[in-house]
Amino acid sequence: MTQVGTPMAARTETVSPSFVEWSAVLAGAVLAAALSFVFLTFGAAIGLSATSPWPNSGISVKVVASLAIFWALAQQIGSLMAGGYVAGRMRTRWYEAGHEAEFRDGLHGGLVWAVGVLISALLVFATAGLAARTAADLAGKAASSSDAMDVVIDTMLRPTTAQAGPPPAPAGAAAAPRRAGGTPLGDETRAEISRILADSVTRGSISTDNRAYLAQLVAQRTGLSQQEAARRVDAAVTAAREAADKARRAAALTGFVTAAGLILSFGAAWWAALKGGRHRDTSIPARFDFGPRRPVRPTT
Repeated sequence: MTQVGTPMAARTETVSPSFVEWSAVLAGAVLAAALSFVFLTFGAAIGLSATSPWPNSGISVKVVASLAIFWALAQQIGSLMAGGYVAGRMRTRWYEAGHEAEFRDGLHGGLVWAVGVLISALLVFATAGLAARTAADLAGKAASSSDAMDVVIDTMLRPTTAQAGPPPAPAGAAAAPRRAGGTPLGDETRAEISRILADSVTRGSISTDNRAYLAQLVAQRTGLSQQEAARRVDAAVTAAREAADKARRAAALTGFVTAAGLILSFGAAWWAALKGGRHRDTSIPARFDFGPRRPVRPTT
């Protein structure tokens, strides 16, 4: 009788499975990225609905910031946990057993975390590049008045109420030249002032020459005395330092929250992959409830 097919012994010798199943890893990472996008969109909608520009309306800025930090951590951990569970459940268990199987399940969850982080980083870089190109196109059409340094410069060069502008010229007469306080500040002069203030923040103090130069500009524009203009310059340097310190604290908090979220999400993905591997080995059905389940008896 002719034997059809390949003997079992020959098949087992030629099979050389890879211990890393990238199909399961990619499936979990794609699911984690999709869930993260959905959770971030949902959180942004909640944040916009909870805030209001009117006083005594909506939630305070501190509460919104705290909720945003919590949601950023929760969505990252939850999405990668779901991706790790899928990778552990989909992974094919070969001949390993015991702690070795658990380690490889957890390792697949860690790989889901790594691929998910890379996908998020690529999306962030792509979004940042698009935003940079858009900003370059609109640079000549819009001014960055919301920048903290611009606010400091506006406050320093703001004319007094009595010198806000010249009186209206009589009819038929030539227009009188406008006072310095009514003319817009040139872009080059404004950029120079911004550089001087930024340098004073970096060095910790403003030089005597720069202080006298800024005081002269303030006096010419506002009509204040040299001493009052110098006091405005000192106040502007202090305000620039406070703005830089707030930006530093915000950047430090953002970096700490991001690092903490990545570390916690790595552990969550590893643990979820272990749970997925155990559910795979014990044939526990995937259901959206967490009640006690009786073990499934193997059929004879």
